[in-house]
Amino acid sequence: MQRRFRLSRSEDFKRVRRTGKSYAHPLVVLVAQASESHKQIRIGVAAGKTSGTAVHRNRAKRLLREAIRPLIPSMTLRLAQDNTSGWDLILIARPALAGATLTDTRSALTNLLKRANLLPAVDESPG
Repeated sequence: MQRRFRLSRSEDFKRVRRTGKSYAHPLVVLVAQASESHKQIRIGVAAGKTSGTAVHRNRAKRLLREAIRPLIPSMTLRLAQDNTSGWDLILIARPALAGATLTDTRSALTNLLKRANLLPAVDESPG
């Protein structure tokens, strides 16, 4: 994930956790908050000690970063179309993520981002 899309300051993590809206999935939790201070999406990734050993936590964070990377352009496009402010997101790994595949992780993130209205919903109508 490129540096400009990273949420890294401790104060930002605390603010998003305190005032953001959370969306849960068995593999990952998404906490999202609109931000007026910038016009882009910033993403932070976290894995607590409940996710396992350091090896499992680091794998979970790498998996989340790689799964979210191709979704960022769609989210940025959605923000531009809606003419809305930027968003700060935190992805929190759950213990089950350590055994998940990249495909499972990407589908979980897509599900959460659609629920948070950050990804465009796919039009189900034919033609």
